Amino acid sequence: MESLATQTEEQLGGARSVLVRQKRDHVELDRLIEAVEAADGARRQELLTRLCRLVFPHAFAEESVLWPAIRRVLADGDQLTLEIEREHQEINELFTEVERAGPDEQRHRVLFERIAELLRQDVRDEEDVLLPRLQAALPRTQLVALGAAWEVVRRTAPTRPHPVVARRPPGNVVAALPLTAIDRSRDRLDQLSRHTDGTLGSVAQQFSAGLARLAGALEHIPPLTRGERPETHSRR
Repeated sequence: MESLATQTEEQLGGARSVLVRQKRDHVELDRLIEAVEAADGARRQELLTRLCRLVFPHAFAEESVLWPAIRRVLADGDQLTLEIEREHQEINELFTEVERAGPDEQRHRVLFERIAELLRQDVRDEEDVLLPRLQAALPRTQLVALGAAWEVVRRTAPTRPHPVVARRPPGNVVAALPLTAIDRSRDRLDQLSRHTDGTLGSVAQQFSAGLARLAGALEHIPPLTRGERPETHSRR
């Protein structure tokens, strides 16, 4: 089977196909990784934030829409998606650690090197193996229908790492609404704190920290942790 990387938009099912949407995000992902690697200080942190806003909604849409479809249509779909879920889990854990380190600390750079390695491996696993298998199993109309569902979920998904939440239904489905609301509220508060001096910026920062603690508590509620294979967490 031919990798998505070497196929045209038409071969992938047209602009609305889930394969084209995935590949488009992957191109932007690679661009942002290279930009983060070349940046320092506040600019590095800004780019890292943009990378998170791409990575986590994208992965959430995969886990909610694409991987269940692959498990339905491919006999070995469970094992194939398990490998990707392991990569996603480690990426979530590493980004959580990165959030605790300053952008110019050596630990930040070491952690990001591993994140970049995993993200690039994830793209290759998807474009060279997983998605071509899906392409071979489904007609163009279904790839377009999956693309529409994937886009809806992607636009309304959590934007930050949540390593405790299950990578499969029902946990990730139950988590979607509360964590999306919290994450996107934090995004707005963090933007306000970065561009506002004085009391207002400080208050925004404090509210964001409070929401982060709330998200951390919610992640451990049992319904949000159910559904995934135990092996997903076996590497760390």
